[in-house]
Amino acid sequence: MKIPEILIVETVHQPGSLARVLQVIGEAGLAIEHLHAVRREQGRTLWEITLEMDEETDRSLYERIDQLPNARFIGKSDRVFTRHKGGKIRTVASHPINTQQVLRDVYTPGVARVCLAIQRDPVLAREYTSIDNTVAIVTNGTAVLGLGNIGPLAGLPVMEGKAALFAELVGITGVPILLRETDPARVVDTIEAIETSFGAIQLEDFAAPECFEIETRLQERLNKPVLHDDQHGTAVVVLAALMSAVRRTKKNLRASTVGQIGLGAAGTGIVRLLRAYGVKRVLGADRNPAAIERIVRLGAEASDLESIMQQADIVIATTGVKNLIRPEWVRRGQIILALSNPDPEIDPVRAMDRGAIYAADGKAINNVLAFPGLFKGALAARASRFTDAMLMAAAETLSCLARGDELVPDPLDKSVHARVAEAVRAAAHGAASSKG
Repeated sequence: MKIPEILIVETVHQPGSLARVLQVIGEAGLAIEHLHAVRREQGRTLWEITLEMDEETDRSLYERIDQLPNARFIGKSDRVFTRHKGGKIRTVASHPINTQQVLRDVYTPGVARVCLAIQRDPVLAREYTSIDNTVAIVTNGTAVLGLGNIGPLAGLPVMEGKAALFAELVGITGVPILLRETDPARVVDTIEAIETSFGAIQLEDFAAPECFEIETRLQERLNKPVLHDDQHGTAVVVLAALMSAVRRTKKNLRASTVGQIGLGAAGTGIVRLLRAYGVKRVLGADRNPAAIERIVRLGAEASDLESIMQQADIVIATTGVKNLIRPEWVRRGQIILALSNPDPEIDPVRAMDRGAIYAADGKAINNVLAFPGLFKGALAARASRFTDAMLMAAAETLSCLARGDELVPDPLDKSVHARVAEAVRAAAHGAASSKG
């Protein structure tokens, strides 16, 4: 697995000094993810060079850099750890508490009036507490990123990251909840016991197949939005990317043959949403017969890797297996989304070289584009559940906001998330009106 390493290199401030360092890195077969000049003083520049390196990477690279006449390898940066130090989130007061009167209003004795009002009319909790803007981010750590079953505590940095993105992108409070429980029934009972504190529940990094049962049971038992992000957040962004790709290539998505390789949480969620969107023929491949049975019940067809590469107009892979798709299998005109992180099933550049009309990986097609706006919109609508109409509204909005050759827009553009939230809110209200 490739993990970022940040090299600290000092170069003499002369033409060609940095170029020599970059040449050594290129000769080692490594791509530079980020380059940053930390400081320049006394004729020397200190650089942070971010590379993605796995355990097999030859670390003699450091010595070769150090042997250059105008460069010196200083060491490796702890920048990633520094940005995690003390955690990535905190709870702050929404109003300054700076006088005795304010203290008495927000705490005792004033708070008693609000408590009694909510006791008489529980709906008032939506107006006078943070419930309408608070999401529980729940995990048991059984399927964290590409790391697998590392447990809930080791998964906490991911949950804090989700909470930080909620806060930064849409102004929602996300609260990480770690469960030391893997039995689906007990997971559901535990979440149900604490759900009153939250306006919505985001399930995160639960392994398949237990994740399907957990989500279904919670949706049946809770009168609030529940979303397993690995399934549905990913599916929304994939659908958005495919909408963009077929629009630019004059294809018909619903009439295309789509192949889904890997039928875990993400793959199954993608199949389900594509079928709900109206894609008539979806092929699915997985080594697990139970996974195949699940997608057949959704109206998809059982297939295998080679058949999908031969038949599918669109190929989506979520297997976690690096270089699973051989370049020679790519057919001219295919759309290929190899979404496993950090290593895709095929490098998008190689897929394009072999004739793919569009190719992308999980760095570009990332569920960070979906979940902030999905939850913001659902909370704003006071929806009781997420519907396919809400998911499709999010996907359509993301596709419409993509610019140039991009399949999806910039995830750091806050206006994108605001537009997604508004589309989701409108879809939720539309569904409620049709029921009425």
